[in-house]
Amino acid sequence: MLKNIIFVICFFVLMAIWFRYFEWRSIFFPAKDLSYTPDTFDLEYEDIFLTTKDGLKIYAWFISANSNMRYTLLFSHGNGGNISHRISKIVMLNKLGLNIFIYDYRGYGKSEGRPSEAGIYLDAQAAYNYLTKEKGISPDNIIAYGESLGSTVSIDLASKVKLKALILEGAFSRGKDMAGEIYPFLPSCFIHTKFDSLSKIKNMTIPKLFIHSSNDEIVPIQLSRKLFDAAPDPKTFTTLGGGHNTSFIDSQNKYIEGISSFIDTFGDP
Repeated sequence: MLKNIIFVICFFVLMAIWFRYFEWRSIFFPAKDLSYTPDTFDLEYEDIFLTTKDGLKIYAWFISANSNMRYTLLFSHGNGGNISHRISKIVMLNKLGLNIFIYDYRGYGKSEGRPSEAGIYLDAQAAYNYLTKEKGISPDNIIAYGESLGSTVSIDLASKVKLKALILEGAFSRGKDMAGEIYPFLPSCFIHTKFDSLSKIKNMTIPKLFIHSSNDEIVPIQLSRKLFDAAPDPKTFTTLGGGHNTSFIDSQNKYIEGISSFIDTFGDP
């Protein structure tokens, strides 16, 4: 009898460990090698290393705008690759007259450490601190841009600090909602990460732009709509066509127009 009890306990402990590892491997897909740098596309930029609250060095680029409009996008990318894989999007956004500050989460690109939910929130805070303290940029001129998983990072940051606005591309409501879509067989009790944007956004009164493809094959648009419905005004939803990772190209004109119109409502910084 005792052996059976011990066996059952050991089985569930091992299952919990396996599910934790499986969950981590299902969320984070970091790449270490950089494929491009901004100077590949003749963009002026600074190579920067930031120090997080827990002492890790994370890597970032600051790409200056060639215009009088000086809003700065604090860009939190998705769960795969690294900052170099966002270069096409950076070029588009920079052409709108925006400074772009994009950083790699811990464990991605040249950044130290290993990614986790709590860790990538600290990375975003370090990026924000750099902009406001080292660069001297007013929070009123900082727009947090979250791409897919990065939307949860941007929303978490916006729940803690002052920002001008939020742009959320390919966002989802909560980690367990996303897990239910991808792994419906997975018991919710085994899901450790929360990524609970739904509860965080409910009291967020800064302007919010949601961008999502109706054809998104990874994050269903209804999860973004769920988040949008929970968010207070002011808010706008722009629907694109195309894939999760390609809609900004597949619907390029609508993507650019949506962001440009959203920012134009603020006037000059």
